[in-house]
Amino acid sequence: MGDVYGFDGPVGLPALPRPVAVAVGGGGVLGAAQVGVGYALEERGFVPDLIVGTSVGALNGAIAAAHPGRAAPWLERVWTRTRRRQVFPFGPLSSRGGVFADRGLRGLIAMAGLPSRIEDLTVPFTAVAMDLGTGAETLLDHGDLESALLASAAIPGVLPPVDRDGRTLVDGGVVAYLPVLAAQRAGAASVLVLSAGPMSPPPSAAGLPHRAGAVATRAGLLLWRHQIERDLQEAASRVPTVVLPTGVDSWPAPWDFRHAQRLIDTARCAAGRFLDGLRVSGPGLYGLAASARSEVVR
Repeated sequence: MGDVYGFDGPVGLPALPRPVAVAVGGGGVLGAAQVGVGYALEERGFVPDLIVGTSVGALNGAIAAAHPGRAAPWLERVWTRTRRRQVFPFGPLSSRGGVFADRGLRGLIAMAGLPSRIEDLTVPFTAVAMDLGTGAETLLDHGDLESALLASAAIPGVLPPVDRDGRTLVDGGVVAYLPVLAAQRAGAASVLVLSAGPMSPPPSAAGLPHRAGAVATRAGLLLWRHQIERDLQEAASRVPTVVLPTGVDSWPAPWDFRHAQRLIDTARCAAGRFLDGLRVSGPGLYGLAASARSEVVR
């Protein structure tokens, strides 16, 4: 794709300073929308210089890093054919601390045609996890790929933690739901952010929930919202940080795989339109519209 220039400078993906990182967030089945955004990027001939992924974003990101420019069709087949029981199969509880076994994720990883080691991926890749002992963000950019992906997706209490290099690791979304800072620290001159899930403000404070589950859910959403806003603003103060829209207005539950095709198709169109008009002029946060219908950081 050649350079396209508008009145205010370069338009579209050529507007991004290199190296360009793609930061891929968490979100369970909502990660299907990332596949639609991936289609939009691949259709415009874009290949990132590095990829950083958290949780489901680590799996999507690793596949994109292994098959740059041609990962989206394969991911679409996987996402549209997968069901909850395959990813979250019940298994006997153990001291490893997971309600579900991780054999479903292991099966998906085995099917993906990935190399055994991270450094053998075509595009440089980092999976983000959290050290359960210290709470520190842990960047996995070399060594065994399967264990890195399992660790990054190990939702605390849901999937078993992963022991790797003397540390016990869990889902990186706890500390970096959108791994934009890790991408910036890795040397990116600009960052494309692939989020998963709604990015609008939480419901009004009127009529706050009182049931235990609803209270915990709202508190978790607020915690993630503040983390995402903080990390995006910090990264944007240094490099152009572009949050790619999905166009999705109605999101399913993170474990409901029946809506994957709708998420993919909607995000493919919305991200494509946005990319064709993208203008970047220095560090800042791009792609966040004021409209509640648009992608705004939650």
